[in-house]
Amino acid sequence: MLIDTHCHLDFPEIVADIPAVSERARQAGVERMITISTRVKKYDIYRGIAEANDNVWFSVGTHPHQAHEEPDTSAADLAALASHPRCVAIGEAGLDYHYDKSPRDVAARVFRTHIDAARRTGLPLVIHARDADEDVAAILRDEMGKGRFKALLHCFTASRMLAETGIELGLYVSFSGVLTFKNSAGLREIARDLPLDRLLVETDAPFLAPTPHRGKPNQPAWVAETARVLADAKGVSADEIASRTTSNALALFDKMPGLPA
Repeated sequence: MLIDTHCHLDFPEIVADIPAVSERARQAGVERMITISTRVKKYDIYRGIAEANDNVWFSVGTHPHQAHEEPDTSAADLAALASHPRCVAIGEAGLDYHYDKSPRDVAARVFRTHIDAARRTGLPLVIHARDADEDVAAILRDEMGKGRFKALLHCFTASRMLAETGIELGLYVSFSGVLTFKNSAGLREIARDLPLDRLLVETDAPFLAPTPHRGKPNQPAWVAETARVLADAKGVSADEIASRTTSNALALFDKMPGLPA
């Protein structure tokens, strides 16, 4: 039994076929999915998907690529939207210096606003970090000093330093299909060395399809491929990884009800 902790069900590759995508996920042992916000202005879309599908929950937030489009959304605004019973997370938000689609100072301010919202609501923040490890780590340390909050380093492909900083601060780390790529030996070594009780798996669908599906639009069913590679990296069984990552997901996204026994 698995939970895909990060997918984008609103993308055209998926949204037109959600019932089939959902059924394939169930057949692969993926019981739940969290569809992740990239823009607050699309809130009604995420909410509608979650309300129409009993195995889908959602988040609210602004991706760093769109931070310049929604710079004035307040922590109070986010908290109010997050009060919906199927909204289980804040974000994704963070820093992306690879594409630099938003001014860095604006992205940093929006990131801190999302941290404030996570702190206010008690919901976990889903963090996007790409080529910005030092600044992400510095902001997390600074903000954690102002008051603790829950968070997840999503689709982790960053440095060992950022992973270890996250663990030190009590965060979780989530791995996507990138973990399965042939050239990801270094990433698998990081996964091997992180504590099992802080690890999650995700697809980031429709992106980053795992081996052997590379080149195809990703889908939640394929999170099982990533889980198998994570099991190999940790030296445990696939069943144990499924059990542990599911319990970790339910501990982090604790607004989401537990699974039936």
